[in-house]
Amino acid sequence: MKKLSALCLLSLALTGCVNPGKASVQPEQLEGHRFVLENVDGAAVTPGAVAPEIRFGEKLAVSGVMCNRFSGEGKLSEGELKVKEMTMTRKLCADAQRNELDQAITTMLRQGAQVDLTEDQLTLTTAEKTLMFKRVE
Repeated sequence: MKKLSALCLLSLALTGCVNPGKASVQPEQLEGHRFVLENVDGAAVTPGAVAPEIRFGEKLAVSGVMCNRFSGEGKLSEGELKVKEMTMTRKLCADAQRNELDQAITTMLRQGAQVDLTEDQLTLTTAEKTLMFKRVE
């Protein structure tokens, strides 16, 4: 009986140690959806007149607005989103946070950001910054 109990405990312990690996987000999970930015590094974002957002179209076309509008063709590889050829309008916003968000999204998408999608929450993460979005469409 002791051996059986020990075997059961050992199997439970080993089961807890098994890491099945995190499933990568697939393009079809993002395509056709719009996400509004809710917080940056845990701090809430004020929506303003135009809410900062990111959209995903067919073939992973990425577009959105922080202060300026941006767009480009995204590539997903092993959970990392990159937009190498990204275009952006060039206006200066009165809101300093929006200007910082322009720089953050540009850097993240050009260099690559880890993507996590759970329920209606999209998270883009790099070593320096985390942007959390809520799906609205």
